[in-house]
Amino acid sequence: MSETPYKEKMKEISVLSLICSCLYPESRKNILGDFEDMDIKPINKRASGQAFEVILKPPSPTSDAAHCITSPPKRDISLEDIQKKLEAAEDRRRSQEAQILRILAEKREHEREVLLKAMEENSNFSRMAEEKLQVKMEQIEENRQAYLAAIMERLQERERHAQEVRRNKELREELMP
Repeated sequence: MSETPYKEKMKEISVLSLICSCLYPESRKNILGDFEDMDIKPINKRASGQAFEVILKPPSPTSDAAHCITSPPKRDISLEDIQKKLEAAEDRRRSQEAQILRILAEKREHEREVLLKAMEENSNFSRMAEEKLQVKMEQIEENRQAYLAAIMERLQERERHAQEVRRNKELREELMP
């Protein structure tokens, strides 16, 4: 597992030393010259802060042996540790599933409430429309009955007037012999 020279060198540079070099420019000259297989040149052209150019030199055979980085020793993982991690992962999965199911149940409940409210409003609208129509039909029937009664009254009045006119005519004919 060979890393590129750039990655190897970047591991060697301490983040703390770079931060210190930014904060304390007088000590930067000492730090910048400490790395023999790379050059670090400050660039003062940035208005927003400090900038550096890192130039890597070709690797030398002596530097590979001197800078051998060993990985930290792996600790032995026991079967109990693995089992605990698997149980914790299973618990997390169950918790996430329960949360998702709870959220879905809340959404379904909200949808059901909205549907019930819409059905109730529709029912109320239908009932109100039916009541309004019933009142209107009753009013129309009352108006019709009143109109028919008025017509019948006028007809009866005309019939009485006609009978009176006929009686007066008969009386005139009787009086005029």
